[in-house]
Amino acid sequence: MSYDTLLVDVDDVGIATVTVNRPDKLNALNAQVMDDLDHFFETAEREASIRGVILMGAGPKSFVAGADIAKFKELDGASGKAFADRGQAVFNRIENLPKPVIAAVNGFALGGGSELALACHLRVASETAVFGQPEVNLGILPGYGGTQRLPRLVGLGIATELVLTGAMITADRAYAIGLVNAVASPDELMEATRTMMATILSKAPLAVAKSLRALRVADQPLAEGLRVEADLFGEACDTADFEEGVDAFLSKRKPLFRGR
Repeated sequence: MSYDTLLVDVDDVGIATVTVNRPDKLNALNAQVMDDLDHFFETAEREASIRGVILMGAGPKSFVAGADIAKFKELDGASGKAFADRGQAVFNRIENLPKPVIAAVNGFALGGGSELALACHLRVASETAVFGQPEVNLGILPGYGGTQRLPRLVGLGIATELVLTGAMITADRAYAIGLVNAVASPDELMEATRTMMATILSKAPLAVAKSLRALRVADQPLAEGLRVEADLFGEACDTADFEEGVDAFLSKRKPLFRGR
């Protein structure tokens, strides 16, 4: 797969490492980046050779340092809504991928960059990473899902603080509030991220996919979430991977999952 703004490498175990490649612009999001992300994740859903995705930014300074602010001069009410709708659609595609997506945050993750990380299922941050939703400084608010995903991760009180103050926070604070799952040194970021991904990929792939679906409705009323969970649990019980997992446990051997 070849893209204007992304570097894509798929290894022999099915981990696709996707790098937003605009280091001269701190990997800022523009229309081409959004189109490339949309196309890649659409492809990743149907491509059996891709089992999981690690998303990062090129260079040591930035994961994604927000959107292309110069383009904001062109926005009015109607085009601003269309701009937000487009970004939300792309990030929804990432969040809804039935394969694990981990953000390896190697620097600035600001504005749309923070929202991109939020759309991933898990986040591993470099000790030098910086997160923030500074949109209020421009007279706007997060438009790519920040006001919705951030409270679901860190709680409404802290999310309100970060959105209304536009404050930037360190990786350590991001970990303390539950925004990221792990923090590693810059030299160990990719190893830590790949280790997390390898752990997930060692599990039954259908169970992982169904777990992701169940977790996506965790913000719904409890009765609805429990209904979805029970339905998916029943579906999982009809899989060959379920039989293999139980047999392997009872036989005290390592399971061999085949995604069936």
